[in-house]
Amino acid sequence: MRLPVLLLSLLTFHAAATAADYNLPARPDTVAWGYYSGQSKPVLTVHSGDTVRMQALSTCGSPERLMAAGIKPEDIPPYTAPIYEQVKDKGPGGHILTGPVAIEEAEPGDVLEVQILKVDLDANFACNAFALNKGFLPMEYPYSRFKIVPLDRQKMIGHFAAGIEIPLRPFFGSMGVAPSGGKIDSAPPFAHAGNMDNKHLVAGTTLYIPVAAKGALFQVGDGHAAQGNGEVDITALETYLSGSFRLVVHKNKHLLWPRAETPTHIITMGFSPDLKTATEHALRDMIDYLVTEKQLNRDEAYMLSSVAVDMEITQLVDGNVGVHAMLPRQIFKSTR
Repeated sequence: MRLPVLLLSLLTFHAAATAADYNLPARPDTVAWGYYSGQSKPVLTVHSGDTVRMQALSTCGSPERLMAAGIKPEDIPPYTAPIYEQVKDKGPGGHILTGPVAIEEAEPGDVLEVQILKVDLDANFACNAFALNKGFLPMEYPYSRFKIVPLDRQKMIGHFAAGIEIPLRPFFGSMGVAPSGGKIDSAPPFAHAGNMDNKHLVAGTTLYIPVAAKGALFQVGDGHAAQGNGEVDITALETYLSGSFRLVVHKNKHLLWPRAETPTHIITMGFSPDLKTATEHALRDMIDYLVTEKQLNRDEAYMLSSVAVDMEITQLVDGNVGVHAMLPRQIFKSTR
């Protein structure tokens, strides 16, 4: 049954009028250290359409490690020390994730739309590091290194070294929902999204994640000031971020894998221990998108994917590698 236009307008106005804004700081009782879990107790419960501002730590380490690397104590966000001192439930991964946030209406089988409204840098430094037996070339770098990179938050530049400046495009490396069961490692991305390390998911983009647990249980962390596709040494420009997210539940939109929309592209994703398999997942989901949303037949969708879609390696170093397919919006000039 089609609702009258006036009624639809009233429902939309009501949803907008009743939406609320929340703030979730990073504290020992509001973070999950190293895991997503369908059995976690929410630290905040909101409704579909509400906006939450979430504060997240970097993966650069404890205050002691930062000060040893030359960071002034006053430049370290003050919420860092209590979390390192008080949180005892850690692992199996290493990311300090803020949340989980439950969305009251979300149930398994739904899709959570995450509108990334704003991402702010909360520190004037970032770090990059690689470690023994980590990264994409572990046999060529059988040791560890740790580097501080000063950030100019006015010019949005990272001073990597003399004569080398990195443009900053901050994003959360990890944004995801809970699996249906217990704890899973925060490092490998999968259908729950999680540690995607997708540098295109900056402010102004929208992420869609299939829901597997009641409430969805949304978490964010692993702040990046910038990153290259691949994240080959296992870290980006790791830093402290705060982000504002509008969380919307869709009851009749079904997904198997996360998708995203930017102002210029539609993005599908695949994750697997095997790069070929991850690429197949991303490509198949792009073909499905072109069939269901653009009304192409599957032959046309396969052909268009070959002539217009870029297959990019997201990251190579987190157990499951990531591949994303980039479909430019500008090629669609009219509705089929």
